[in-house]
Amino acid sequence: MRRVERQERPMATADTYPHVIIHADGEASIEGTRYTVKHIAAEQYFYGWSAEEILRQHPDLRPAEVYAALAYFHDHHDTIVAAIEAGKTQAERARGSEPFSRDELLRRRAVTTDRRP
Repeated sequence: MRRVERQERPMATADTYPHVIIHADGEASIEGTRYTVKHIAAEQYFYGWSAEEILRQHPDLRPAEVYAALAYFHDHHDTIVAAIEAGKTQAERARGSEPFSRDELLRRRAVTTDRRP
């Protein structure tokens, strides 16, 4: 039998990810759940959570779903990290440069409470 040289070997690729669906807008999510891959990826990216920690935080997910989402994330790392960072930047801009002080929050709470019947 002829030995296949290293450069001749076909590269293994995964065209599909079990439990992950891609929507028309290109957003990937875990099938049958409200979780996007970006949501799961952000938890690993920002908090350093392992798959096991993600499962502890989301007991409604199964291990196969989390591992499939993380596999998709790692295979599309640059694109998903760019989307996560863009969302973070947008949230920071919406929040403003200065967080509200305790007094401001209490004042807003009092105004909201006064409006209730």
